[in-house]
Amino acid sequence: MIVAFLNQKGGVGKTTLALHLAGAWAAEGRRVILIDADPQGSALDWSERRSHEGLPRSFSTIGLARDTLHREAPELARDADMIVIDGPPRVAGLMRSALLAADLVLIPVQPSPFDGWASAEMLTLLNEARIYRPELAARFVLNRCGARTIIARETAETLADHDPPLLTATIGQRVVFADAAQSGRLASEIDVDSPAAREIAALAVEIDRLPIGRTLP
Repeated sequence: MIVAFLNQKGGVGKTTLALHLAGAWAAEGRRVILIDADPQGSALDWSERRSHEGLPRSFSTIGLARDTLHREAPELARDADMIVIDGPPRVAGLMRSALLAADLVLIPVQPSPFDGWASAEMLTLLNEARIYRPELAARFVLNRCGARTIIARETAETLADHDPPLLTATIGQRVVFADAAQSGRLASEIDVDSPAAREIAALAVEIDRLPIGRTLP
C-alpha cells in the first residue's frame, strides 16, 4: 500500500506523521520505504541525523521530489510492504503526481479554522485525481490536537460529516515529537509508553483496518 501525507498548507505535521507511521510499521517487521517528496528534504535530514547518532535504520528514506513520482513509487512498492510519502506544500505538479501514486491520501489538519480553509485547495486536487483514480481513498487526520480544547472538538465535529471523513485516531501536541525531530529518533524510541507513542500506534492500527490497497501487476 502507498500512503501519502498531503496538504497544500505547510506546517501541519506531514513529516512528523510520515516518519512515525513508517517507524510504527517497520517495528512490526514490515519492509517500509519512506519517500521524501518535499523539496525541503526534512525527512532526509532526520534520516541523516539518525545515521550520525549511530542508530539502526529501520526503514529506507529516499528523496524523490519530482513529478514522476506516480510512475516511480509503484515500482518501489514491488520491494516493500508499505510506502509512505511525505508530500510537498504548494508544488502543484508534484502534488498531483503524489496523488496519482497513492492508494490512500492522509490530509493532516490542525484544530484551526484556517487549516480548514487551506484544505479546500487540497480537496480540489484530490477530486481532480479521482477522475483518473476513482478508487483513491482519503482521510483527514487531526494533528497537534489539544483533546480537551473547544476548537479541537469543534474541528472534529465539523470534519465528522465531511468527505473525506476524519480518522478516529488523533495526534496530540507533544513535546516528544520535537525531541524526535532533533535527535533522529522516533517518539517510541524516546519513551515507548508515552502518549505520543500510543497515538501513533493507534493511527497505524486504524489505517491497517481500512479496506484499501491495490494489486500491482
